[in-house]
Amino acid sequence: MRLETREDLVAIRKILQKNYAAEVKRVIVCGGIGCVSGGSMDILDRIKHLLVEKGVPCEVEVGYDLEDDNPKVGVKRSGCQGFCELGPLVRFEPQGWLYTKVKPEDCNEIVEKTIIGGQLIPHLTYKRDGVSYPSLSEIPFYKRQTKIMLENCGRLEAASIRDYIANGGYMAFEKALFEMSPDEIVSEVSDSNLRGRGGGGFPTGKKWSQVQRQKALPKYIVCNGDEGDPGAFMDRSVMEGDPHKMIEGMMIAGIATGASEGYIYVRAEYPMAYSHLCIAIQQAKQMGLLGDNILGTSFSFHMHVNRGAGAFVCGEGSALTASIEGKRGMPRVKPPRTVEQGLFEKPTVLNNVETFANVPAIILNGAGWYKSIGPENSPGTKAFALTGNIANTGLIEVPMGTTLREIIYDIGGGIKNGGEFKAVQIGGPSGGCLTKEHLDMPLDFDSLKKAGAMIGSGGLVVMDSNTCMVEVARFFMNFTQSESCGKCTPCREGTKRMLEILENIVEGRGEPGDIERLLELADTVSSSALCGLGKSAPNPVLSTIKYFRDEYEAHIYEKRCPTHTCKKLAKIVIDPNKCKGCSACSKVCPVGAISGKIKSPFHIDQSKCIKCQACMSTCKFKAISEE
Repeated sequence: MRLETREDLVAIRKILQKNYAAEVKRVIVCGGIGCVSGGSMDILDRIKHLLVEKGVPCEVEVGYDLEDDNPKVGVKRSGCQGFCELGPLVRFEPQGWLYTKVKPEDCNEIVEKTIIGGQLIPHLTYKRDGVSYPSLSEIPFYKRQTKIMLENCGRLEAASIRDYIANGGYMAFEKALFEMSPDEIVSEVSDSNLRGRGGGGFPTGKKWSQVQRQKALPKYIVCNGDEGDPGAFMDRSVMEGDPHKMIEGMMIAGIATGASEGYIYVRAEYPMAYSHLCIAIQQAKQMGLLGDNILGTSFSFHMHVNRGAGAFVCGEGSALTASIEGKRGMPRVKPPRTVEQGLFEKPTVLNNVETFANVPAIILNGAGWYKSIGPENSPGTKAFALTGNIANTGLIEVPMGTTLREIIYDIGGGIKNGGEFKAVQIGGPSGGCLTKEHLDMPLDFDSLKKAGAMIGSGGLVVMDSNTCMVEVARFFMNFTQSESCGKCTPCREGTKRMLEILENIVEGRGEPGDIERLLELADTVSSSALCGLGKSAPNPVLSTIKYFRDEYEAHIYEKRCPTHTCKKLAKIVIDPNKCKGCSACSKVCPVGAISGKIKSPFHIDQSKCIKCQACMSTCKFKAISEE
């Protein structure tokens, strides 16, 4: 099934659309990592087996028959459907129903009642505040989202070029190849004001135009899939669930800039993403959509997938290209910039997964359509990974400019267990904290920059009132310091010293002047580190000091953690009014810190206590607590 001309592509699309339409019913099982770990593939296999056993005509990707347009049930493994908190998820079309927390033992009932009988199974639907939401479109988590990048992830067969083409895939590439000049493509992307979704927000069209102007050949298109921020999984979901959309965006970039080679750099910790990318590239090659003289034109494009070794610094552009070249992944001094001398010292377009995945929709629908979504200076949508102390963790996509309040309360369902919102860490180690005063601030590049934070790759870690912000700063600084490549002194030594101060503070060894020393070091690191990752490393410390300085002061001057998170600062005491003098606590204390007389209140020697809490769990009278 190799396509030699544009007419071949148009013809095969019609056949695939007819075949896809013949799937009068579709059962779509979530194949995202969260659902897979919960057993969704067992559910998929069980449903397939039961349908075959009962003689129900069904269609699966393996053995896909192009000529079979008879009515059937489509059984699909989709990418991440987003609602990770309630997986495994199973979606049903055309009804639009969504079943949550499905188990293999539910499959018989699902096949008999829902697939064959067309009946809803109420106990498998999503419920919130006593209200049942059978349809995905009615669930608040989905209802308030706008999907462009993630449009296909929850409804098409993951890594299926047939499903992708049947649903409009490669139409943008076809348009760019046959109906647009390179200048027109760059102009369309520039006019859309698409800004890089990797964190910096640099105008994509401007970057493409800079590469287009370069005379040196060959040129390269590089996709950064090295998603290293703690709590982020947006790019992974696209690579796993809709890799062709990202590949199509890269191919369009190739036409626009005159590049003939594309490289995808993906984390080794993403084995499914790597596998699906390889499958998608092989499918496109077999169809003739990748290779030499594509669809009978002079345009040639070849794709390669490189696996990273898990180094956070390889998310930085020059370190990433060095890693692809087989060198140690370390940033270099700029200029020259990547657009001038990037991969193999040739002009290179370097964008992340989400940026490329937005390109096909812009080419098909136009810059005006894209700019109608979100604010003028940050149009379009943004994917976020919701994690932390929030009721509904998962993957979402919302228009730029959506407020934090809408994301946390309307989509995320509020703080877990009815807790109180305290802060959210946005942008991972390179980002910063937002607090209650930012709940109604629109989330876009410019607004976040003014607040001292950044979107980054899109991780949103929500924290409740029981979270210690000093420990949060220590956690992210520990991550950044561990991942420092060590090439430049400010990052290598500065982050190490900042981490030492933070560790002293949370362990009760903080000293007057520590806050000022942290601020001074942060200024030095951010102003003199070699790369963007080093320059942004102090951000979590700066933002937590700015908004939660009182917590730092309590740790340093009062030797007290207000949230009782830092165990070295905990003070375990015995309430004499509750203590019965049974001596059970003293018997389990490993350091002999508890003493007293039988039938009289016991007491704890704070100089000996190691805060192991063995006494707290032993006391039957709840007389021992933490101050």
